Amino acid sequence: MAAPKKGRRQSAPGKPGRALAFILIALVALTGGMFLSGHTTPRLGIDLAGGTSITLEAKNEPGQKNAINPTNMNTAVDIINNRVNGLGVSEAEVQTQGDRNIIVNIPKGTNEKQAREQVGTTAQLYFRPVITQAAGAPTPDPSATDKEKDKATDKPTDKATDKPTDKATDKATDGADKPNSSATPQGRALTDALKADPTPSASDKAKDGKKDDGKKDDGKKDETPKPDPATAKLQEQFTKLDCTDKKQRVEAGRGIKPSEPTIACGKSADGKSWDKFILAPAEVNGKDVDEAQATINQQTGAWVVNMEFTKGGADKFSKVTSKLSQQQPPQNQFAIVLDGDVVSAPSVNTTLSKNAEISGSFNQQSAKDLANVLSYGALPLTFHEQSVTTVSPALGGEQLHAGLIAGAIGLALVIIYLVVYYRGLSLIAIASLLVSAALTYTIMTLLGPTIKFALNLPAVCGAIVAIGITADSFIVFFERVRDEVREGRSLRPAVERGWPRARRTILVSDFVSFLAAAVLFVVTVGKVQGFAFTLGLTTLLDVVVVFFFTKPLMTLMARKKFFASGHKWSGFDPKRLGVKPPIRRARRVPGSSAGPVDPKEA
Repeated sequence: MAAPKKGRRQSAPGKPGRALAFILIALVALTGGMFLSGHTTPRLGIDLAGGTSITLEAKNEPGQKNAINPTNMNTAVDIINNRVNGLGVSEAEVQTQGDRNIIVNIPKGTNEKQAREQVGTTAQLYFRPVITQAAGAPTPDPSATDKEKDKATDKPTDKATDKPTDKATDKATDGADKPNSSATPQGRALTDALKADPTPSASDKAKDGKKDDGKKDDGKKDETPKPDPATAKLQEQFTKLDCTDKKQRVEAGRGIKPSEPTIACGKSADGKSWDKFILAPAEVNGKDVDEAQATINQQTGAWVVNMEFTKGGADKFSKVTSKLSQQQPPQNQFAIVLDGDVVSAPSVNTTLSKNAEISGSFNQQSAKDLANVLSYGALPLTFHEQSVTTVSPALGGEQLHAGLIAGAIGLALVIIYLVVYYRGLSLIAIASLLVSAALTYTIMTLLGPTIKFALNLPAVCGAIVAIGITADSFIVFFERVRDEVREGRSLRPAVERGWPRARRTILVSDFVSFLAAAVLFVVTVGKVQGFAFTLGLTTLLDVVVVFFFTKPLMTLMARKKFFASGHKWSGFDPKRLGVKPPIRRARRVPGSSAGPVDPKEA
């Protein structure tokens, strides 16, 4: 007996129930995650929600080449992001676009002029000696504290109790009662460091060997020097400063020149609380830093930050560290100040010159962050404002409304076409479109808080285009199955034989669409990337829906009598499809060597 000829192997039906269960579980999980995260609507972009979009273009400084690189651009993004957050802006976006652009999207309710000033200028990095450091909360008023104590202990006193109180104690107390007085330790430190008061204070006289003669007040005019007004004002600002208040942190030291003393806030050593500082005039600036790297100290095994200064910067740094190394804490510290914030305030134990190592309770990430900050001061980059787009919330709402109407019209036209042409099969297509829409909505909603994805108008256009791409996949599959039915096969084998060829065509088509979206996302700048991202996402979801929902559902529907019998509203009506009659094999007469006998003649 001759072996049967090898033909195309029919695809196995598989277990469609498992695939449908998978897609159902995925939908439930995504929807649950959406509600648990508290975000039930997609995050809208500037053009839909309203706000300001600023595009900055990086430029090389004269004489510098190849400074525009991913490392420098990412560092610039971090600095600008900190500035925008310093304005009290929530949900702002700062990200690179292309190889030399930074996009800053600030939502509505923000002062546009202030935002442009903040993001459009180069970051200012300075090294300032620390004069005073204290906890970030406001310093209590000593005079108020003393009054409360006096009220609490307001009792008759005898002479023995009064005797120990002498002039020196009274003077010290009087000085403590006035936060601005140079008699306080902070005031003396500030006066000595800034040399604002040329007249020697009481403590200076003591150092010169002059002692209080113990005589009572002879009625002469008090010769105790008054603090310099500028010094007193700075001390008063420091006393009242509350670094736990975000607004006060931003305002602290604003508008102060590098050559003037200032107050500032910074994270404490543990990184959980805030400290406040009085800082001397800047001794070194960021341009004096040549390079900074986060490395591991080979002896201690701890993360440290190594700085290398330029030639001029090394001379400046050597002079200031020589002075600081002879001081007592906290006046042996120098503060690294970026845009008015104290990033770090390390102590100096010895004179340093060209190279310096900053050690502390660093981990890998914090060490790299500090190194990036120090390196940014030496970045040969400036940013020019390329474009500014301001969209009012009303205009954004109108655009969103128009986009939704366009999408609804497109979806309605697709559904009408499917119902008219495919009839019963349109139910499978519509169900698949609804599943695809649900997956797209939930994923876009979750991507908002996860990767800061914002749905802008081009992204809405990408979703509308995706309706056609998804419908095209259904049409390819349906037409392959109908072709098999036209050749005389029943519906169930037609579905399994038509799927492999349809699957190949769908994958090739979606691959081309995804490749186009990926290329568009990489090479474009600005809002066009929203279109490319949405198009790529919906293309991937199209593959998921067709494989895990449309095909399994089609397999189940082929078992139903309505579709299998070729009902005229099923989409498989033999008359509409022009089905050929089944091909029958010709009979052979038993025992005859003649050829096949025509069934009609037999």
